[in-house]
Amino acid sequence: MADETPPCGQGNTGTAQAEAGPLAFVRAYAAFPLPADLNWLWTFGAVLVALLGLMLASGLFLALTYTPDAGLAFSSVESIERRIPYGWLLRAMHMTGASFCMAALYVHILRGLYYRAYLPPRQAVWGSGCALMAMLMITAFAGYVLPWGQMSYWGADVAGRAVATLPLVGGWLGRVVLGGETPGTATLHRMFVLHFALAFVIVGGIALHVAVLHRRGSSGPSGRAPEPPGGMLPFHPYFTARDMLAVVLVALAFVLVMGLWPELIAEPANYRPANPLHTPVDIEPEWYFLPFYGMMQFVPFQLGGVVLAGGAVAVLFAVPWLDKGGRAGEQPLVRLLALALLVGAAVVAACAGRHHAHGAWLLAGRMAMGVYYAYFLLFLPWLGRPTTPVASDDAKEARA
Repeated sequence: MADETPPCGQGNTGTAQAEAGPLAFVRAYAAFPLPADLNWLWTFGAVLVALLGLMLASGLFLALTYTPDAGLAFSSVESIERRIPYGWLLRAMHMTGASFCMAALYVHILRGLYYRAYLPPRQAVWGSGCALMAMLMITAFAGYVLPWGQMSYWGADVAGRAVATLPLVGGWLGRVVLGGETPGTATLHRMFVLHFALAFVIVGGIALHVAVLHRRGSSGPSGRAPEPPGGMLPFHPYFTARDMLAVVLVALAFVLVMGLWPELIAEPANYRPANPLHTPVDIEPEWYFLPFYGMMQFVPFQLGGVVLAGGAVAVLFAVPWLDKGGRAGEQPLVRLLALALLVGAAVVAACAGRHHAHGAWLLAGRMAMGVYYAYFLLFLPWLGRPTTPVASDDAKEARA
């Protein structure tokens, strides 16, 4: 009888290939070492992934029925809510998910600012996260236009006029965004494609963000590299259990807001069809855009407002270079106070924007904008200054 035993090493080839595939990736991901002192603020990354997964799934189903046409868009949304089985639930989940996504994203960014997660060697982690934030904001705005209610139409109109103020390319870029001089069917087509395509780009961006994080390692609350073995723990089961609990708690809040307090995230004026002949008394975007909308109104000329509002997001990309990493022993209360002032400035700017920056709100908004930019342009460079004092000439000679 012939020996059926394969040659040495040949029988294990399939097993080795299987282990080198998805199973090996899952095992490596589960065994990824993280600092043992990570707190609950680090769970917002997992919360964001769960929320974005929900948004992607619900958005795909909504796209099956939505019609990107100025004459049919509003009625197609009404049809989704009234005639499609569970369409009202899908749209409610999608609308609530947008607000929860942006809220979790802001907390995620603030956590990185407080714990200085952008310091070397994690500049690429911070940069990819800021790029994801910018893409999410663009995607959220495009999605806000799609229902084609009153706020959707006039929000697109304000955005188009704001882009048109940019020098040299403003007029051309405004026509590209709107598809013409005023919002219409071409605008809806562009926003629908942008909203749909960016969703998948964001999925790839998340994969890149996680890959860079695994390459550079995760920062910790202490700001110092933990010493193994006691200072590091594997991702599973120590952190997966906490991440899942955080997702469950956010899901409970999600259901409460969606079912009991939908007015917190819905704009009543947007439940009326778009009317180009009737300008609403109060045009305002969603709450997560209000600080930037307010900054657009704090200066007397429109281009300056657009630059300041865009700069409020762009300055986040420069944070690793504004903070040089010095003063490692800085008191955390100083950072906490500065971050509280930053958040307070954003809230005041949002309130001023909601009140259209009139009277006292204009002064308060300008002060808030000054505090916002002072955090990045003054506080972070001060925080990053070297702590080693410069020795005098006499001291140098004495040491010599």
